[in-house]
Amino acid sequence: MSGSNIRRTPLERIEYAIIVSTLLLLVVITVQPILNLLAVSLSDPKQVPGMGGLTVVPRGFSLDVWSLLIQNPNVLRGLGNSAFITIVGTLLSVIFTAMMAWGLSRPKLPGRRILFVMVLITIVFEPGMIPDFFVNKRLGLINTYWSLIFFKLVNAWYLIILIRFFEEVPEELLEAAELDGANAFQIFFKVVLPLAKPALATITLFYLVFRWNEFFRAMLYLNDQSMWPLQLVLRQFVVEGDKLAMVGVQNMNNYTGASQIDMRALKAGIILLTIAPVLLIYPLILKFFTKGTMSGALKG
Repeated sequence: MSGSNIRRTPLERIEYAIIVSTLLLLVVITVQPILNLLAVSLSDPKQVPGMGGLTVVPRGFSLDVWSLLIQNPNVLRGLGNSAFITIVGTLLSVIFTAMMAWGLSRPKLPGRRILFVMVLITIVFEPGMIPDFFVNKRLGLINTYWSLIFFKLVNAWYLIILIRFFEEVPEELLEAAELDGANAFQIFFKVVLPLAKPALATITLFYLVFRWNEFFRAMLYLNDQSMWPLQLVLRQFVVEGDKLAMVGVQNMNNYTGASQIDMRALKAGIILLTIAPVLLIYPLILKFFTKGTMSGALKG
């Protein structure tokens, strides 16, 4: 029976209407601030001061804000730094998390329970900021991207997600691969990982968001402003209100059209720029969330 032919009782219809209305309200609450930022950044600079927080339609049309951001060396440099930290950090995190999770998911691993308890301890007891700083200083990681990339290279929570997922991989598939002459690395990369696409997509998204939003450690360990990720550039613009840094010049009046751009529009543009990559990547990864463990095996 198709969904359109399902008959609901009056009570079920009321419940359905309440659920749909609630979800629509949540969507509006979530999307409205983003649309407001977009409207402000695309509006005529002269019209921005009169725009309210609920406005979602641009007043006039101007690309001055985005033109200014694209030409800004600070923004472009920060975007490149964030991209490097995010891509390299996520790639290494996913690889090491997957390898460690596969090892801990094997019942015959010597000392498996002790290792798993040690992983759980890292969730409860995290190192303090001062010991962490001295470790990074002794390793020579201060003012390097690696001080950010190596931090939580393997997240314990994401590790547990993969461990539980790998434990569901049928032993028959592994035995069949062994009979075909596959070694341990071939089994892991050609059999296990294709089956783990949903779980890998999940932790990849988590790591992407975590790496992209890197802020606090960058503020502590990166002394060179040319190495700042986009989040620190955003702080300089939005929190400190540094409009000169926003346009990347020493004298605002020497930059054609910059003095006419409202600071609120500049803030809206840089905020959108920082959240846009995550919003664009999420739909690409979402399709893996609904797939089961055996989807890859059935294709074979």
